[in-house]
Amino acid sequence: MPNYIFGPVQSRRFGLSLGIDLSPNKKQCNFDCLYCELEPAKTMSHYEDVAKAEDIALQVKEALIKHKSIDVITITANGEPTLYPHLKELIELINEFKGETQTLILSNGSTVADFKVQEAFMLLDQVKLSLDCISELCFKRLDRVDKSIDLNALKEAMKQFADDYQGTLLIEILFVENINDKKQEIKLLNETLKEINPSRIDIGTIDRPPAFDVKAISYEKLLEIAREFDANLNINITTRHKGKALHDSYSNEEILKTLSKRPLTQEDINTLFDDESKTRIEELMTLGQIHINSNDKVHFYCVK
Repeated sequence: MPNYIFGPVQSRRFGLSLGIDLSPNKKQCNFDCLYCELEPAKTMSHYEDVAKAEDIALQVKEALIKHKSIDVITITANGEPTLYPHLKELIELINEFKGETQTLILSNGSTVADFKVQEAFMLLDQVKLSLDCISELCFKRLDRVDKSIDLNALKEAMKQFADDYQGTLLIEILFVENINDKKQEIKLLNETLKEINPSRIDIGTIDRPPAFDVKAISYEKLLEIAREFDANLNINITTRHKGKALHDSYSNEEILKTLSKRPLTQEDINTLFDDESKTRIEELMTLGQIHINSNDKVHFYCVK
């Protein structure tokens, strides 16, 4: 059986996160974003490789026993998690044993108009939706979306969902130099976000090495952009911060799995891994299974 769990990792926004990868074998997504960490792939409107909800839930339950003090169970994927056809069933299973641990999904927001997806979202403590662009030209250029996606329908569905959802709704905007950082695009984003009125809006830029040759904007530029949004919007600039030390033990397989889903900095590794696990990382580097990739003066440990 594939391993659907990775981490835990220290998230900049959500605390200690236990990740669920609904598509561990390949990228399955209806976006092919320029800033994505995964290799480019043809977009799709549904999963071709589907895991059993019971198998995933069992691994989550076992991981929660092994790793204590998890802040959030994060549902994500090598692609878009809401394309997974058994999403509601999986969340129902997790809710049976998660206790006080929060549940979160990281979605590109593309399927929020689907009633079945909304039903699944309603069972979650937190929902994070991406909204990088409002204009059609920017949307297609940056997010490289599947032909099945209608931007206007997506925006209207986000507004409707925000009115109905009782949990914490977050919107994420990732800014890329010379694409969606222009004043007109920010103005359009501002008007739409005022209508959605989410709990929080996270604005950031490229952090990990992207698949395409695109560039991050500076922190100063992010500050400038933040000031252009309406004062009533809860704007949060995402930055790296030091997480609480955990020093957990990771096997070689868990190390490779975690780094394949989320490249880590040296600070991340010092926070998360015990000394034996750090030794395993050095051995895996010697074997050529892990390498260091640099992005804007930050060094990330990645898998080959």
